[in-house]
Amino acid sequence: MSTITPARSVDRPVPTAAPRSRTSQGRTGWFMLTPALVLLVLFLVVPFVSAFALSFTNQRLISPNPTEYVGTAQFTRLLTVRPVTLSPETDPATGGSLRDDAGALVYPSLRELTRDNPDRPELAGLQEWTSFSLGERRIVFLAGDAVFMRSLVNTLIFAVVIVPLQGGLGLLLALLVNKRTRGVNVFRAIYFVPVVMSMVVVSILWSFLYDPSNGLINNSLGFLTRGALGPIDFLGDTRTALPSVMLMSVWQAVGFHMVIWLSGLQSIPGTLYEAASIDGATRWQEFRFVTWPGLRNTMVFVMITITIAAFGLFTQIDVMTRGGPLDSTSTVVFHAVQQGYRQQNIAYGSAISVVFFLMVLVVALVQRVLTRDKD
Repeated sequence: MSTITPARSVDRPVPTAAPRSRTSQGRTGWFMLTPALVLLVLFLVVPFVSAFALSFTNQRLISPNPTEYVGTAQFTRLLTVRPVTLSPETDPATGGSLRDDAGALVYPSLRELTRDNPDRPELAGLQEWTSFSLGERRIVFLAGDAVFMRSLVNTLIFAVVIVPLQGGLGLLLALLVNKRTRGVNVFRAIYFVPVVMSMVVVSILWSFLYDPSNGLINNSLGFLTRGALGPIDFLGDTRTALPSVMLMSVWQAVGFHMVIWLSGLQSIPGTLYEAASIDGATRWQEFRFVTWPGLRNTMVFVMITITIAAFGLFTQIDVMTRGGPLDSTSTVVFHAVQQGYRQQNIAYGSAISVVFFLMVLVVALVQRVLTRDKD
């Protein structure tokens, strides 16, 4: 007798709504991302592309002449640097080196070298940037734009000083306010108050503090030294102008980086400190082997943000010194604004902006490589 085996039902996969749900989520994400993308394109991508295109022209904001393509002429003027060696003039009477009434050596005029000199046509139109003496010879560096070279050096000096100083002071303050003691929140607020103040207001305030006649700093120095230390023109002296701006910049921004360091400190597990204490580690050993390794990612972020902000120095210079005295506080961004808007040479200002962008990009990438995790 045969047995009839019932047919097995084939389980068919039940369609799910996953693809449709993912598509819906993707559309929602793009919809929410669109406003930010539009703003980034309008205020970052389009201006940079426009500046890059204008840097190859002779465009001026208000000019009756039509815009012309000039190739890399703007960049050539911007980046040209040529050294020139000057020997002292010869005294026809003695045959030796000629000296003036004060006893200083007399050198040929640079004007003769940079204007209508058929022997050195490559020096035409160049400006004196800096010079130094080597024996009786004088080494002069000529530049297509001497103000830009001074601005570039000032920017580099500002960044080299500000990055470790501001980052280190912010870390020190973070370590101090990281302790759970009474009133610590008051000190956190005090250190952070300058950050929320407008940079223009802070710059004006410190200009009053630096005033050589009635400034609080000079009055305090005179009182403490009983008049032995006379009024110092902090912003009017080429030796003190840039350090004075540095001091104000550190005071204004150190609170922000203190908060970043503090967040990194509070993310380190307390069990690591307990283990280090059980092993008999000193405070310095705890910082070296527990705290600092745990702050590596925070350190990278702080260093990069301080570096970018230092290279973008503008507001303090514009309000406090206007680039003076004698271009001793001029920066790359300030010079770009001066050329592009105040002197209406938008093409040359765009070339400065492009060079500035590449400079910041290279520095940020190098800094990121040097601070990356070796593992």
